[in-house]
Amino acid sequence: MTALLPQFRLAHPRSVSDAIATSQENAGSRFIAGGTDLIVNARHGLGKSSLLIDLSGIRELAEIRASDHGIRIGSMVSIAALTRDAATSQNYRAVKEAAEAIAGPGHRLMGTVGGNLCLDTRCIYYNQSEWWRRANGFCLKHGGDTCHVAPQGRRCHAAFAGDLAPAFLALRAEVEIAGASGCRRIPVGDLYVEDGSAHLTLAPDELIVAVVLPPNPPPSSYAKVRVRGAIDFPLAGVAVALAAANGVIQSLNIGLTGTNSRPFLLAGTDAIAGRPVDEKVLQQLDRLVQKQVQPMRTTIASAHYRRLAAAALACRLVASLSAAKEA
Repeated sequence: MTALLPQFRLAHPRSVSDAIATSQENAGSRFIAGGTDLIVNARHGLGKSSLLIDLSGIRELAEIRASDHGIRIGSMVSIAALTRDAATSQNYRAVKEAAEAIAGPGHRLMGTVGGNLCLDTRCIYYNQSEWWRRANGFCLKHGGDTCHVAPQGRRCHAAFAGDLAPAFLALRAEVEIAGASGCRRIPVGDLYVEDGSAHLTLAPDELIVAVVLPPNPPPSSYAKVRVRGAIDFPLAGVAVALAAANGVIQSLNIGLTGTNSRPFLLAGTDAIAGRPVDEKVLQQLDRLVQKQVQPMRTTIASAHYRRLAAAALACRLVASLSAAKEA
């Protein structure tokens, strides 16, 4: 049986300031972009709100601007439009590949850059119908007091599964945020914390305005593993940005998604700089990834498989980018 959407009102602000003011005036309201995540959750009785603030009428949020300072991608740019943008596709390959890997064609037409960055975390005990969750005991993330993945723990382990975040992390992008207290610009990584039930650092009245990619990026790439070859969220996703000269690594950034409650930048890659991409370096990288990813029993795939897959993807992308650079 298909669940009906709960009743709600819809506001249509025409500017960022109007959207923020509407949010302040209506406690419990939520911003909505493409709705590909929010509406599905609402049908399951998750994230209900009496007022949704539709951002689609704010023209400035749907622009991509390239300059000598990099590329500024508005938060309401659709995933499909991002895949077609020439400057992004040419210079920021990981972003293009991540965007192309998101869901299906229909989802990419509706889904947005900001929405993908703000995806709710996912878990097999959470992303279920309301009657299923009630029958199996509500979880810590919604309605209950126990995380069914780790019953002895005190936090939710639902995993973040957005594809764009690791690409932006690897390329050292920043996000512009607007809210009642003003505007701020932070590294993409600072948008998240390791808590499945509250993984975003945004205040209730704050929204992402744009993502800013720095100029002159190193070669980059993104890959993920998923249950099906299309549509599915990543069980593990990896983005790599590798700068090398004469076969020697100058800088290496690796962003990961799908395994933890937040996307994150792999720590410890500075120790690999100055070395050639050889078997020893790849073995060291494999150990780094396996040590830092924290997959739990939040999907139908085992945590061990997801850990190994993340490490294998990282090594494969580093080797591929290094080989392409030498060629």
